[in-house]
Amino acid sequence: MPTYTALVAGAGGLTGSHLLQLLLQHPDYSQVTILVRHPLPINHPKLLQITVNFDQLEQYAPQLAANHVFCCLGTTIKKAGSQENFKKVDYHYIVNLAQLTAAAGAQQFLLVSSMGANPASSLFYSKVKGQTEQAIMQQPFSAIHIFRPSLLLGNRQEYRFGEQLAVTAFKALGFLMAGSLAKYRGIEAHDVAKAMLATALTPQTGTHIYLSDQIQQIADNR
Repeated sequence: MPTYTALVAGAGGLTGSHLLQLLLQHPDYSQVTILVRHPLPINHPKLLQITVNFDQLEQYAPQLAANHVFCCLGTTIKKAGSQENFKKVDYHYIVNLAQLTAAAGAQQFLLVSSMGANPASSLFYSKVKGQTEQAIMQQPFSAIHIFRPSLLLGNRQEYRFGEQLAVTAFKALGFLMAGSLAKYRGIEAHDVAKAMLATALTPQTGTHIYLSDQIQQIADNR
């Protein structure tokens, strides 16, 4: 049975925390390295935590080697404080990570993006997400997997009033989102993590983009 190493950025977030647990439990991964700003209160024989400054990620380049790179980094404009700071996290940090890990020999890069990502969008958030995807696609990985979930469901550490209202509405109206509307249905962060893991362990090459309904299907079939 093949044995892989994984690198996770954003392991303390909603999707990343679920993904980290799945990777640690999976027998196909011998080591899981996470890049964190502050150490997480987790101990596991397969886990290696590297405390990094994402503004100076190049300094950690020798420690970024892994077969599969999972990127769950992301913020909001409100939390970042400005559009400039948002783009620093959701574009520059992610693209820099991709460039450094590609140079270190990573085979796959798996990215949590967002529904509506489009570099030509008139919406700043969607435009940045699309620009990030575009830059990632230019990196020389054997396989690139981009996940575009709709509203992520799950228990966040921080409370977001507007998002909580949306979650309530999505759950109440989810049964109406069928057929072509299925891609707009909210999805549990745990299911996104399951789909990322299943995809990483499915031999394939090239660039692949998954919408919410496709992500859900992968997770359900795992």
